[in-house]
Amino acid sequence: MRLHLASGNSHKVAEFQALAHASGLDVTLVSAREVGGMPDVLEDTGTFPGNAAKKARALKARLPAESWVLADDSGLCVDALNGAPGVESAYYAGPSGDSAANLRKLVEVMRAVPEEKRNAHFTCVLLLIGPDGLEWVFEGKTAGRLLASPRGGQGFGYDPLFVPVGSSLTFAEMSEPSKNAISHRGRAWIPLAEFLRTQIRGTSVAGHRSP
Repeated sequence: MRLHLASGNSHKVAEFQALAHASGLDVTLVSAREVGGMPDVLEDTGTFPGNAAKKARALKARLPAESWVLADDSGLCVDALNGAPGVESAYYAGPSGDSAANLRKLVEVMRAVPEEKRNAHFTCVLLLIGPDGLEWVFEGKTAGRLLASPRGGQGFGYDPLFVPVGSSLTFAEMSEPSKNAISHRGRAWIPLAEFLRTQIRGTSVAGHRSP
């Protein structure tokens, strides 16, 4: 089964491919870069499901009708910032979407926040569109806290600042399997993987339109 990912982010493609392998699924993730690039999408809905839907539908429109498309909209929600950067996580430092700049800005904004008030969580919403146009939504969250300065060289985005509950390591210090076992994407992938198994076996499942 080929699953087109509505993203050109190589880190995301690799992470989802690793999740598919760990699930034992015969699924190949296809980057939007391999099919002409991701269409321009204005992520202006203000919600993770809404933004994921816009991205998935935009890529689906330029693919053959029988294609399966998966979109991910994820973000870091910081309690002390009233949930920011949230849906704006990819553009926190500006429209360029520079992850290094986003990380630097968050470090600076949080500089004066004491350790006991540095709680945060990652949210991931996965939206899947099938060949018949039906849509399904899957969600995962991981709670944790933010460090005062980045630590670790793995992962991407805000991973070097985020320490999940129950761990002393940041996401950026974990091995890929360790991170995937508890990450927001890993948790959203679990119900998605179960759904994909039904499709690979040829079982029909009802879908719904996302927001």
